[in-house]
Amino acid sequence: MTDISELQARLAAALDRIGTGVEALGDGGVGGNDTGEVEALRAQLDEERTANAQLEERVRSIREKQDTTVGRLSAEVERLTAALAAQEEAAAKLARANAELRSNNAALRQAIQDGVAEPHLVNKAMMAELDGLRAAQGADRAELDGLLGEIEAMLDAAEGETEHA
Repeated sequence: MTDISELQARLAAALDRIGTGVEALGDGGVGGNDTGEVEALRAQLDEERTANAQLEERVRSIREKQDTTVGRLSAEVERLTAALAAQEEAAAKLARANAELRSNNAALRQAIQDGVAEPHLVNKAMMAELDGLRAAQGADRAELDGLLGEIEAMLDAAEGETEHA
């Protein structure tokens, strides 16, 4: 990109020099014999303008490509951020369910040691275990959704590459 900017600056300076030369020749420095030289300078000026226009077009094309790439990458970051948030939520649910399961199992073990087997503790332990299983299933689902999202992104990228080829 800096090479293009440098070339564009050089071309602009050359155009200025040629324009100054043409103006000086047009102000009276031109004799009747110098019309060929003036035409040659005008041709050079036109060539420089054409080259400058081509460079400007290339710069515009590069900027468009860069903007497209930035937009695509921004969308990818948003998608990955959403997937990460879903996985973090599933992991938090799993951690809460496991903590409750450990607490209920400890209470159940204590009740059994004390010789008091209370049915509500068994029910609480079973419910906590079910919640833990649901949370684990949710975490697995979030992980699978993340993998499917990655696969879809890779397929879209491959599809985009084949369209450009």
